[in-house]
Amino acid sequence: METYLIYLIPLLLGSVTGITLALTGAGATILAVPLLIFGLHLSVAEAAPIALLAVCLSAAIGATIGLIQGEVRYRAAGLIVITGAIASPIGIWLAQILPNTPLTLLFALILVYVAVDMFRQSLKDQNTLDTTDPPAQPCLLETAEGRLIWTWACARALALSGSIAGFLSGLLGVGGGFVVVPALKKVTNLQMQSILATSLAVIALISAIGVTSATLMGHMDWSTATPFTAGALFGMLTGRSFAHKIDGYKLQRAFSVVALCIAIGMIVKIYHNI
Repeated sequence: METYLIYLIPLLLGSVTGITLALTGAGATILAVPLLIFGLHLSVAEAAPIALLAVCLSAAIGATIGLIQGEVRYRAAGLIVITGAIASPIGIWLAQILPNTPLTLLFALILVYVAVDMFRQSLKDQNTLDTTDPPAQPCLLETAEGRLIWTWACARALALSGSIAGFLSGLLGVGGGFVVVPALKKVTNLQMQSILATSLAVIALISAIGVTSATLMGHMDWSTATPFTAGALFGMLTGRSFAHKIDGYKLQRAFSVVALCIAIGMIVKIYHNI
């Protein structure tokens, strides 16, 4: 491969990731690994740390904005991150010893789940106006001071979501937003803006732990990770400038279709290589 292509292709792939992230939300970072697999012919174990670095820095920007605006519930984020920090290195270690085929299949199946769930949620959010009171959640917001009321059930629910997000982050290189956001929606009565901001903070910190662990274990390819991450940041900042002009529901559905096609392509590739 020509020298300039070694840097240009990751830069372009990263830009696609960043633009998709800006247009559809944190869950779009799950596309980073498939782009690296198809675009640079990397294995899941090789692509995961690179994707994590791009996810980490991209999410950190959104989390910082949310923190300044007072939307991040930092104690809840802290508990999720602590449990995620324990599970993330386990996922990275397991990714290095498992064959690439089952890892790719697992990633494809998770991508199918995310695509279907996002499509279903976009239809529900557009067509349903829910005026009923939500069911009681274990983590309730104290209206007086805007803090969560901590109970054992609340801590257990948040810790479980952190463990799952951290493990999948290390194993597959995903930020974990598709785990954390639904978990926060289910167990808390936070507003959606606060859920997204808190999720971005969790994603940034868990991804940072994964990046650090991968680097210490010698599994980070910086020659690819640097241009890919630069492209992701450029794409995200560019996408944010016109994201508000595009219908969010249509974007979610378009992302769902693209993600599903990529997942099917990954499965076909698996069976083609067997």
